[in-house]
Amino acid sequence: MAAFGRDLGDGYTLTLRDLTTVDQVLELVRANLGRLRAAEPWAWDPQDRETIGLHTERLLGQFAMDRALPCVIRSDDRIVGVASLTFDPYLGQASLGYWVDAGQEGRGVAGQAARVLVEVARARGTARLEIRTGVDNVRSRTLAERLGFAHEGTLRGALPLGPVRADVAVYGLLL
Repeated sequence: MAAFGRDLGDGYTLTLRDLTTVDQVLELVRANLGRLRAAEPWAWDPQDRETIGLHTERLLGQFAMDRALPCVIRSDDRIVGVASLTFDPYLGQASLGYWVDAGQEGRGVAGQAARVLVEVARARGTARLEIRTGVDNVRSRTLAERLGFAHEGTLRGALPLGPVRADVAVYGLLL
């Protein structure tokens, strides 16, 4: 596997998520669990070292098959967020996802990481990039629009968040 890394400026970097990141990602998930459960179905699963480790292994398998680019966002050596691309080479499209620690919100780091991943998708010839987020996730929706994504529609009840199902806003960007 080839290494991946990009300087985001102001002491932040975007690097490949790997097995050495499991403990820090687990710590970050646990610190943000309340926020994540409001936006991410996976946050309702048990959050332990085994679960995060298995998920990381799955992502690395997708990376090895050129189907994903799973990254962590670092501030110096501390992981402060996650950003990733998932590719569908048959359709020539990809999905972009991101989240950062509550203390990092509003600093532009998620936007900078997302911009880098948009450029990665563009450089590899991806025709369409998509972001799906809960309709109530104002920060994520605002970032999608700031990145030039167009709101293409809403999927009713498509996001299982524990005991409820939330509507999903779908954003697309043609590259």
